[in-house]
Amino acid sequence: MSKVTIVGAGNVGATCANVLAHEDICNEIVLIDIAGNLAKGKALDIWQQAPVDGYSTRVAGGEDYALTANSDIVIITAGIPRKPGMSRDDLISTNAKIVVSVTQNILKYSKNPIIIVVSNPLDVMTYACWKASGLSDKRVFGMAGVLDTARYRAFLAEEIGCSPKDIQAILMGGHGDTMVPLPRYTTVCGIPVTELVRKDKLEAIIQRTKAGGGELVNLMGTSAWYAPGASAAQMAISILKNENRIYPCCVRLNGQYKLKDIFVGTPVKLNRKGIQEVIKLRLKKDELELLHQSAAAVKEVMEALNKMNLV
Repeated sequence: MSKVTIVGAGNVGATCANVLAHEDICNEIVLIDIAGNLAKGKALDIWQQAPVDGYSTRVAGGEDYALTANSDIVIITAGIPRKPGMSRDDLISTNAKIVVSVTQNILKYSKNPIIIVVSNPLDVMTYACWKASGLSDKRVFGMAGVLDTARYRAFLAEEIGCSPKDIQAILMGGHGDTMVPLPRYTTVCGIPVTELVRKDKLEAIIQRTKAGGGELVNLMGTSAWYAPGASAAQMAISILKNENRIYPCCVRLNGQYKLKDIFVGTPVKLNRKGIQEVIKLRLKKDELELLHQSAAAVKEVMEALNKMNLV
């Protein structure tokens, strides 16, 4: 038996629920939202899709956290979306209060769930959730790297003219403008990307990846949802299947990369225990410097959150 709760029935949460239901690997998915009827309606719609697309996962929704009882995985997407001209840091106060409240309500009904945080600003919301939960830092982590690498791979596929399925990549650091794409760890069917893409083109793709969320906000007037929702679902799938997939996730570092007590993106191994292992890459000096610069930007926002005394 396995049960997944998704808190936030907006575009990201509903997309995540839909993708996960189609995998047909969990018994139940629960959508929770302060707009209870919205959550009920979207859950009912996804459930009515089951006979068409051929899955058995039961989907339910509402606003009562009692529905979430005994969840194995909780995915938190709740929070206000980023608007044009708004930085992720602008979201910190409102979304931190939401994430802390959600975490406290979840733990009333589920003793030791794995929690995946999607709310922005991602790195700091993951930190807020972990502090509020009291859970092991192996069971609370954020979805960022899966989405960022997906954008990076999509842009590379366009440039190369190949399938994105053949591209493997790793990004590290904070979720935002300071993220650290690593061309040295980017391959196309085993071929180093530097052999297929000119240096200037590759740098342009890296810069576009860093601003990937902002590009979509400017186009649509709100944050993205298809790729983020699917990215969170992919992490949950690795956990439910106990696959030991290696994904870049926002996790608490405890000395790795000479960083301590900070949540930033790094490759990890995911299975039913949550984070089975933090993968330590042999970064070059310039790569490590970029990671530390990104971590410093995250640390600044973490300290701003601490001063608010919300957790």
